[in-house]
Amino acid sequence: MTLLIIVIALAIIFDFINGFHDAANSIATIVTTRVLTPFQAVLWAASFNFIAFFVAKYIIGEFGIANTVSKVVWEKFITLPIIMSGLVAAISWNLLTWRLGIPSSSSHTLIGGFAGAAICGNGFQAIQGGVIVKIVSFIFLAPLIGMLISSLITIGVVWAFKKSHPRKADNIFKKLQLASSGLFSLGHGLNDSQKVMGIIATAMIAFGEMKSVHDMPDWIPLTCFGAIGLGTMMGGWRIVKTMGSKITKVTPIEGVCAETAGAITLFITEILKIPVSTTHTITGAIMGVGAVKRLSAVRWGVTINLLWAWILTIPVSALLAALIYIVVHHLIGIQ
Repeated sequence: MTLLIIVIALAIIFDFINGFHDAANSIATIVTTRVLTPFQAVLWAASFNFIAFFVAKYIIGEFGIANTVSKVVWEKFITLPIIMSGLVAAISWNLLTWRLGIPSSSSHTLIGGFAGAAICGNGFQAIQGGVIVKIVSFIFLAPLIGMLISSLITIGVVWAFKKSHPRKADNIFKKLQLASSGLFSLGHGLNDSQKVMGIIATAMIAFGEMKSVHDMPDWIPLTCFGAIGLGTMMGGWRIVKTMGSKITKVTPIEGVCAETAGAITLFITEILKIPVSTTHTITGAIMGVGAVKRLSAVRWGVTINLLWAWILTIPVSALLAALIYIVVHHLIGIQ
């Protein structure tokens, strides 16, 4: 029971860190365009992170992404030390990338850590290849979808407002940014909170407290959605700079387009029950907005560096989790 409590505590800590690590995703544009102050922005985003619980439970009616995450490793190979090792690796990598200001994916860090520890303990037979391939494919698909949708939305908006006075248009879209950033924060909460729910549910199943994700008591999703909301309130200012200005300079109009495209992408993946990176999604959307102006408006050098960080996240976190599992296995003396 002690180990289960440690695992649950680590999962909630990861969820909290995920909140402040990924806070920049939903508030970067709204802060850089000065629609809200940083403090107002994090309160706004955190509120929608938590509201996402009620959307998932009472409107969507299920936690599909949590179920997908729980299937990364075959149930018969799941143990509490494996889950704990994956969580410690994910927390470590998240804190490092946050310290360096790199907008890496908390989602893929968690999944990479979970899979890496399982592979170390039982070999590649422990992981469900189809689930992993689906998740990995969206490292590339999520930003591309975000980029495509944001480009189309931007083109449509520019055409619709081509006769409007720039200052008047800016004022309109500053107000609309409240809605678009709220929608993106809603998508962030829906997607990212469920990943941790899946991990906690998996731990409960491994311990024998539950038979499936569908038996999950309400305290698990409520705690996870609350933790990510609280984490978002703590900020994440290092990554705001990268997301809000280093990729491309964002105006209120472009902010609305990027956030709306990011939110739509997250809602699509929610329907498909695929855990994706909100970081990848909004980065692709911001790139799409910049590319509509002109290709040179996007700082492709920064983008390439981000891409490398994305590609390396799963293997690095998997390797780190494997090393941690070796230590944990030696200390605990059980699989």
